[in-house]
Amino acid sequence: MSIENVKAYFRPLGLEGRIQEFPVSSATVDLAAQALGCQPGRIAKTLSFLVEGQAVLIVMAGDKKVDNPKYKAQFGAKAKMLSPSQAEALVGHPVGGVCPFGLKDGVTVYLDESLKRFPTVFPACGSPNSAIELTLNELETYARSAGWIDVGKDI
Repeated sequence: MSIENVKAYFRPLGLEGRIQEFPVSSATVDLAAQALGCQPGRIAKTLSFLVEGQAVLIVMAGDKKVDNPKYKAQFGAKAKMLSPSQAEALVGHPVGGVCPFGLKDGVTVYLDESLKRFPTVFPACGSPNSAIELTLNELETYARSAGWIDVGKDI
């Protein structure tokens, strides 16, 4: 199970105990914000794309969406999101629980500038009812981020 992979990823870092699991779904930004009692922008949603045959994850604030012209300027191609089956096969997590931790090999993670408004954010942890609160420095480190990019716009 995907959340078990994330727990195993965080265990040697001493962070497994910070993972929160909810009795309700947190599979969407609104549901996650309700489960956590926070504003939607603090939900660090992880979007999965196919870029030159490789899975690319973009973690962005929950109150933003991908700006197609910015995306094309960044990656040189039109945004093509992974299907649910592709996400699970290429990334290792089901849609609703996609996160930048415990990934399959070859997945590149970018963090969107929209997250920088918040001292801490809540990415999922591999299941549609989990999250972990991280500082931006922690997120950057534990997601093994390839860098910060600006591809978001207001919803």
